[in-house]
Amino acid sequence: MKSLLSSKPVLWFLFLFNLAVAAVAPFVVDGSQGIMTAVGMGVVSLGAGVSLMRDRGQRQQA
Repeated sequence: MKSLLSSKPVLWFLFLFNLAVAAVAPFVVDGSQGIMTAVGMGVVSLGAGVSLMRDRGQRQQA
């Protein structure tokens, strides 16, 4: 499971999908539930983005 989640295509999907949901959620879902959904999805998106950047840095050094 770890190798699947750390693959580049999966990380790109997690980054882009969660970023899109985080941007749209406050407008689609009313109240605090929309805000919390946006925050949660944003955290997952940032985590995937950081992992993509970390992987990119390791490949350039190698």
